[in-house]
Amino acid sequence: MLSTLLTVDLELYSHWGFRLDASPLQYLSSPTEIAASAAGAPLFILFVVTLAISVSFIFLYRRVFDLVKYKRQLNRWLFSGGALLFAALLVLPLRGGWQQIPINQSVVYFSDKPFANHAGLNMPWNLMHALLKYKKSAHNPYQYMPEQEAEERVASLYAASSADSTQQLLRVAKPNVLFIILESYTAKFIESLGGEKGVTPNLDKFAKEGINFTNIYAAGDRSEKGMVALLSGYPVQTTTSIIKYPHKTEKMPQLSQVFEQSGYSTSYYYGGELEFANIKSYLRNGGYDRLIDKYDFDPSTYNSKWGAHDHILFERVQQDLKQEKQPFFCTVYTLSSHEPFETPIPAKFPGSDEESKFRNSVYYTDWALGKFIEEAKKQDWWQNTLVVIAADHGHRLPGDDPNHVPSKFKIPCILAGGALAHGGITISDVGSQTDIAATLLAQLNMPHQDFKWSRNLLAPTASSFAFYVFNDGFGYITPEGVLTFDNVAKKPIIKEEGVSEEQLLNGKAYMQQSFEDFVRK
Repeated sequence: MLSTLLTVDLELYSHWGFRLDASPLQYLSSPTEIAASAAGAPLFILFVVTLAISVSFIFLYRRVFDLVKYKRQLNRWLFSGGALLFAALLVLPLRGGWQQIPINQSVVYFSDKPFANHAGLNMPWNLMHALLKYKKSAHNPYQYMPEQEAEERVASLYAASSADSTQQLLRVAKPNVLFIILESYTAKFIESLGGEKGVTPNLDKFAKEGINFTNIYAAGDRSEKGMVALLSGYPVQTTTSIIKYPHKTEKMPQLSQVFEQSGYSTSYYYGGELEFANIKSYLRNGGYDRLIDKYDFDPSTYNSKWGAHDHILFERVQQDLKQEKQPFFCTVYTLSSHEPFETPIPAKFPGSDEESKFRNSVYYTDWALGKFIEEAKKQDWWQNTLVVIAADHGHRLPGDDPNHVPSKFKIPCILAGGALAHGGITISDVGSQTDIAATLLAQLNMPHQDFKWSRNLLAPTASSFAFYVFNDGFGYITPEGVLTFDNVAKKPIIKEEGVSEEQLLNGKAYMQQSFEDFVRK
């Protein structure tokens, strides 16, 4: 069986460009097409290769193991105990060791060349891993209307208005771009977005100095999902995430690719493990020149769970940017405001409950960000730099929001930096986390047609909306009101007074088409 799978993998890779996974199962309902495709394969050569691999395995097995040696009586209880212990110890190689995060494809992704990364994959492991996830990635459970109608509705949401012009906010034609992603930064802690006072004084200051988008919503509620929404302008899936499928993320656009093609140096900084949630494979597919993660920091700077604290991360970024080739595109992802909310500075707010710890961790990250920006303003590169600040997702705290309500998904989005021609601007149009990519590229006059799920927030458009998903449902926000829909119950959870039947249909169409696009990649 293994020999056959290895041979099939060898042949399919030359056509598909990715290692054997669950993809062939998509074609079991079309045996005619399978037969037609197989007819063009060198079946005799493949048979010989399969036979050669099988014979090689048998030869090696007999060479290593002389079965005669083992034909002796063993103590039954000793043998049973040893077998159980051995089975228990197999948990370690199955998960890849003692580390916090089990192995995934990211562990072997080391190059910006997909072939080199694919060569490192263990095919049987990759196949079993994909089979376990197959049901979540092979079928679209959201079929609300005929496909053509859904396509037309979604297309209308991204149609430009007759006055298709972009509001230009930069004084530099080709600025450096510093993209800062804040972990779990909910608007509920940000005063400039209507949240609590005093938790994020530095972020509120930057919002006043720069361009403050006050009505932006995360596309999902997990870190890896928010990353794809921000850096690829791609919608989030409900019960899975596209980042878990490297052969799918290879087909997605990324900001780093566009900047690299425009002559920018590119780098990515994170204080934790990039193998988490398969993030490393996604970033490798994005072609970053340099990836900095947990293992580039002294272990003494780690918190107990995730990695280097945020102020340590920002200090490293500050140090490296002094020598960075310009123009640069630098992505920085914080982590200290993630559970368990550990901070290396004294607590600002009283309380030892989860919400208080979260509040203090957000304050700490804001403190670290403030120190970083103030020091950055003294550097030569600052005057030519656009800073983009956004969150990966919101949070149920404070207030313990249900998983579908908009307040859980509302996040900051701020443009700042010396490259801005104008500051002190507030933009209140409804927008999504996925729209930041196209908005940024349009400001820099860079191509963004590949980011088809991303909308330029600084250009007049036919529709102003935000779309997000939760476990098995979606939220769809327009100036007319908030709609959230439960796909299990097949009915709205929230439907504000101004929400029309048309808005409900558009939300369903978006859910259907975005998941269909994920399935087809």
